[in-house]
Amino acid sequence: MFLTNNTALAALTIAALYKSRWQVELFFKWIKQHLRIKEFIGTSENAVKTQIWCTVATFLMIAIIKKERQIDASFYEILQILSVSLFEKTQLSCAFTGNGLSQNPTDLPNQLNLFDF
Repeated sequence: MFLTNNTALAALTIAALYKSRWQVELFFKWIKQHLRIKEFIGTSENAVKTQIWCTVATFLMIAIIKKERQIDASFYEILQILSVSLFEKTQLSCAFTGNGLSQNPTDLPNQLNLFDF
């Protein structure tokens, strides 16, 4: 039975249910587009569940960082900053202010220059 055929529910209740369902659809669309879950690495049920839970955990981590740090950037921009600075020793507060990522590698005192003969 579809919700639209249920005459026992009020029209506003049905509209609210469809609106909340649409938010779930948008959530999974965002995950597929930005967290690269278009194909699964493993084929077993456990592998698929593990990949989905890791993706949800990543989304929640971004949401927590965005809320606690009061960052105006979009979820996608935060994801890009985190993916670039994942293996660098950059403080989280510096990564989003530009202080941690904009440093030119040749400005470092111990950085060797490849073409300095």
